[in-house]
Amino acid sequence: MPHFTFEYSANLDNQVDFAALCRAVHETIMKTGLFELGAVRVRTIRCDAYAIADLLPENAFIDMSFRIGVGRTKDERKATGDAIFATVTDFLAPLFATPHFALTLEIREIDPDLSWKKNAIHPRLRAKSS
Repeated sequence: MPHFTFEYSANLDNQVDFAALCRAVHETIMKTGLFELGAVRVRTIRCDAYAIADLLPENAFIDMSFRIGVGRTKDERKATGDAIFATVTDFLAPLFATPHFALTLEIREIDPDLSWKKNAIHPRLRAKSS
């Protein structure tokens, strides 16, 4: 962990460079110093079917979900959320110039007893940094 997901309305495809946005969030996550490089995942999920607010076709959304393992303080989680939200808000500034865009972020801790992982990336990156 951490796993960061952008879930977004398909009408944003021509308005947002999601590859660049993923890289910007990845960089912000790494700058916190709270997460190991081999664990970071940032991805998008495009939603083709959606109904937003008053159903105007120009209404759009991005819902961000950040799932992390336990072990960070509430202050660390809050600072991380603030940093990510600022990065994304700055990146998407043109969308906020319209009255049709909604952005949300939620951070969730994963119960370690109910989470299974196998990662071949960690050993490679750990050996590289030694």
